[in-house]
Amino acid sequence: MQLADASLLKSDAYIDGQWVAAEKRFAVTNPATGAVIAEVADADAAMARHAIEVAAKAQKSWARETAKTRAMIMRDWFNLIMQNQDDLAQILTLEMGKPLAEAKGEIAYGASFIDWFAEEGRRITGDILMPHQHDKRLMVLKQPIGVYGAITPWNFPNAMITRKVAPGMAAGCAGVVKPAQQTPLSALALAELAHRAGVPAGIVNIITSSDAAAIGGELCANALVRKISFTGSTEVGRRLMQQSAETVKKVSMELGGNAPLIVFDDADLSVAVPEALASKFRNAGQTCVCANRIFVQDGIYDDFAAALTEEVKKMRLGDGMEAGVTIGPLIDAAALEKVAECVEDALAHGAEAVVGGKRADLGADLGAGLETTFFEPTILTDATPKMRVFREEIFGPVAPLFRFKSEDEVVGLANDTIFGLASYFFARDMARVWRVAEQLDYGIVSVNTGIFSNEIGPFGGVKQSGVGREGSRYGIDEYLEMKYVCLGV
Repeated sequence: MQLADASLLKSDAYIDGQWVAAEKRFAVTNPATGAVIAEVADADAAMARHAIEVAAKAQKSWARETAKTRAMIMRDWFNLIMQNQDDLAQILTLEMGKPLAEAKGEIAYGASFIDWFAEEGRRITGDILMPHQHDKRLMVLKQPIGVYGAITPWNFPNAMITRKVAPGMAAGCAGVVKPAQQTPLSALALAELAHRAGVPAGIVNIITSSDAAAIGGELCANALVRKISFTGSTEVGRRLMQQSAETVKKVSMELGGNAPLIVFDDADLSVAVPEALASKFRNAGQTCVCANRIFVQDGIYDDFAAALTEEVKKMRLGDGMEAGVTIGPLIDAAALEKVAECVEDALAHGAEAVVGGKRADLGADLGAGLETTFFEPTILTDATPKMRVFREEIFGPVAPLFRFKSEDEVVGLANDTIFGLASYFFARDMARVWRVAEQLDYGIVSVNTGIFSNEIGPFGGVKQSGVGREGSRYGIDEYLEMKYVCLGV
């Protein structure tokens, strides 16, 4: 690792503005090489409890600061992140695997939430209501919820933290963050830069641990924690919601997806093909909003499949640190096995792999004990609803193509899932655009573009894809409580 600032690579937990070691440690490995990058503090529930208590104490004084003061500190944090973008991207690529260019993009994307919410914190407003009696005055205040717990995934180890911490910080809250076991180094580097920016001790605490159940259990059970924010699988989200019910916490959950991408026969293929490519294969397909099921209308199915296949053949699979690589490894062996099983099931039920379709043997000569997790970029034609790729989130570089005939048919197929996070479609008929956008049962509908993520739009899903929204002017409300004041005069 060739960092310009080697002090950004931290390996201890960050609690109350201090780096805290633990009796045990766990290894963080590079999925492209299998090599160990660092040995990180393996915190337990007692450390998490201490961090919560620290946060509860620090939050009170942070909430009393003016919104402008908080914004100025956050802006300093933003500037430091952008100044260290190259180093942060290297850390991210080494622990997660995505190509370095994508990692640099994530650093900028993550920083954008800090920049955005630094300003949104200054726009928190209440209301003066018309009174119901002449001797009363009615007011609505918005106040910080207090201490929040944030549990973040490995696929965007920078941006999923800033998207939760930034609104919390701007609102006057303090947080305890549990990053994914696979990717804690990005979180710790962010904490170091927050420290340098002057974020007060106790406002951001990072608990690294291999025992997600213990840390999550403490965050959910501890009455000092008033809110839980989680990004991850629907299965884990359900469990956290159940655990949070005991103390009736506010929750925001960004859970699993099964995104449809629909290409109608009036679509511009010169737009639809590259945009579908960007949606499906970004981060090796390891995003909760990437196209999971690609539906193509009969009349253009063959043309679309051929054009997409030619583009996928140009992709270069390899170590994300190498120049020209466009697809990195999957995060771990379990992820590789899941993707392989989904493809094998599709092939067994009649699909054809027109490109890819199997594990890649990259890294086979690394030596004893070192394994990599590469899967070839894959296109499956003749996919059907009977296959696992229709029902399950693939989370890998596999694009199954489904045929459809009519608009009503494809809307029904697209909505035939328990999930409702992101959806995409391509069409030029504006009447159709309005009809389909209104009928798709998803929190996000992306029309004629495969990339929609930014700090301005509200990100979140419906059905079993979660509750609440992140980013946008609505995102800060997740960290605020509404208080009604009735004043006798």
